[in-house]
Amino acid sequence: MKILNYLFLLIIVAPVMGQVDEKEKNLWNDFTYDIGNVFGGVGYAYSRPFHWQGNDWANFGYLTGGTLLLATVDEEVNHWKNGFRQDIPDFVIDYGHEYGSPENNYMLTGGVYLAGLFTKNEKLRRTGVLLISSATAGGFLQQVSKRIIGRARPKSGESSDTFDPFHLNRVYNYDSFPSGHAMLAFSNAYAIAKQFRSPWVKAGIYTVGLIPGFVRVVDDFHWFSDVAFSTVLSIFIVESIDRYLDSKYDEKYNHNSKEVSWNLSFGPNTMGVSLRF
Repeated sequence: MKILNYLFLLIIVAPVMGQVDEKEKNLWNDFTYDIGNVFGGVGYAYSRPFHWQGNDWANFGYLTGGTLLLATVDEEVNHWKNGFRQDIPDFVIDYGHEYGSPENNYMLTGGVYLAGLFTKNEKLRRTGVLLISSATAGGFLQQVSKRIIGRARPKSGESSDTFDPFHLNRVYNYDSFPSGHAMLAFSNAYAIAKQFRSPWVKAGIYTVGLIPGFVRVVDDFHWFSDVAFSTVLSIFIVESIDRYLDSKYDEKYNHNSKEVSWNLSFGPNTMGVSLRF
């Protein structure tokens, strides 16, 4: 009788155990697949310059030229922002400094990804992969660039055209270009905004994503051209990785072509740059 009871219990429990094992297996498969896509996305973004064609090189030229033009007014912008620094609420300043830091950035991006993983939401998983891979690609790139370029921060007291380049370790106050806070924050904002169609919602998310870069300029950590370059570069990185992920996931947030275009306009005493994405 006991043997029959054990057999009956085994018949009931075995399918349940099999389901648990199967769920864990599927979860692990999804996780390893997504991590592979994180590294694949980073590699794809870094390899794009080897595949650039005419328009791509033109966009890079616009980015470089625009940054150089903005650098000519960095000193003026720095003096101008001193006039309203004390009027900015402390919570905005605190948010700007904290949100763009790497540890807080990965807490957010990791949270988005894990939510998608455990709820089996492929769209949210893909968003998490896009966030993590974009932050990783941009974060590593800006760390290397800081050491190569060695631009003086405004808080160093040096002028905007002062450089101490080519160091293996970051030199304090000579690591202004590019802005890691601006790059990480706007990468997140741009990737998250892809989930929404409303231009008003997108504009609101972009605005929140621009705050860290703005605060870093206001508090003399970066020049305006540092932040502008980093913001635009983050768009290129996200778009590149998102294009790569199109071939890896069935769920897509939109079906728009992933292109970035520039328009320059000049007139009497005016100069304009229009970026479409």
